Amino acid sequence: MHEEQNMRSQIKEKKNNSGTETNRTLRYLVSFLVIMGLLVVLFFWNIGVGSVEMSFFDFLGVLTKHQPDSTLYQIVWKIRLPRIIAAVLLGGALSVSGFLLQSFFQNPIAGPYVLGISSGAKLVVALTMIFLLEKGIMVSSLGMVVAAFAGSLLAMGFVLLISFRVSNMSLLVVCGILIGYICSAITDFCVTFADDSNIVNLHNWSMGSFSGMSWEHIRIMVIIVGITVVITFGLAKPISAYQMGESYARNMGVNVKALRIALILLSSLLSACVTAFAGPISFVGIAVTHLIKLATHTAKPIILIPGCFLGGAVITLFCDGIARTVFAPTEISISSVTAVILWAGVNVANFRNQREWLIVEYK
Repeated sequence: MHEEQNMRSQIKEKKNNSGTETNRTLRYLVSFLVIMGLLVVLFFWNIGVGSVEMSFFDFLGVLTKHQPDSTLYQIVWKIRLPRIIAAVLLGGALSVSGFLLQSFFQNPIAGPYVLGISSGAKLVVALTMIFLLEKGIMVSSLGMVVAAFAGSLLAMGFVLLISFRVSNMSLLVVCGILIGYICSAITDFCVTFADDSNIVNLHNWSMGSFSGMSWEHIRIMVIIVGITVVITFGLAKPISAYQMGESYARNMGVNVKALRIALILLSSLLSACVTAFAGPISFVGIAVTHLIKLATHTAKPIILIPGCFLGGAVITLFCDGIARTVFAPTEISISSVTAVILWAGVNVANFRNQREWLIVEYK
């Protein structure tokens, strides 16, 4: 009798587990399909809106008919397409960088902008450009990435030194914000008193902008972001073990020291690439990870890494479209838009999640 009851309970448990797993898979699938659908819609929206309106059929005509002298051809291939691809790549890179930093510090509000890493990259890039332009030397795209990477590592080094002395993670975030403000103040001071007109134009870049993107920039972005994100995805299992605690990760055979170094280098390289080409962009690195967690109801890195990349691409592309069209022809800083949109988005998502939880508890 007891054996029959045990068998029935085991069969029932297996059915429940199977049903739960199916629901999870369905949730992941629906979430990714919705995100990719939004990405396609925003792609065509960004292609069509601007000082020159363009319909879907106009865009198809530009793709099918090779007319380099036409105005629409120049707008699509020289301005809008590079800008859209840059927003997708850099938005995804920034979100993945935020996820890596949150995993490293075990802190949900850690991100390249909050910890001052983006500001450190901005400072070194600005100083490098000021020094070289005064000598009459133009800085290449790869040179800007290298300078930004050096600045990211420098800022990360300060944050790590503080983290060894501070046990309270909230205080660490405050110190990171202070580092960011100091770096931004020095950058603004240098840009303000610069004489060269090319250096003065750094002001728009220092506020965050995707304007002026070229296909040369895109090639470098694809290489750096593509390789870095693929390596990050390959580290999904070690990161998952690390999230359970260092002791657990060591017991699972993870080289914790090597993993921590990899997390630092990968997050710094991604945030450096974003800062080098688009300047500092606020809150994307923090908020997108939370939004993807709320959408998928999971913290598994194997789901969050591609989810963060696609989610960051969607958010950044949407915010860039607003930044360049809402007050057209004047373009506003993308950081201003991301701050407002993501603040509202995270609050709405949290409210909805709490409401669902209360309904379940009531039932």
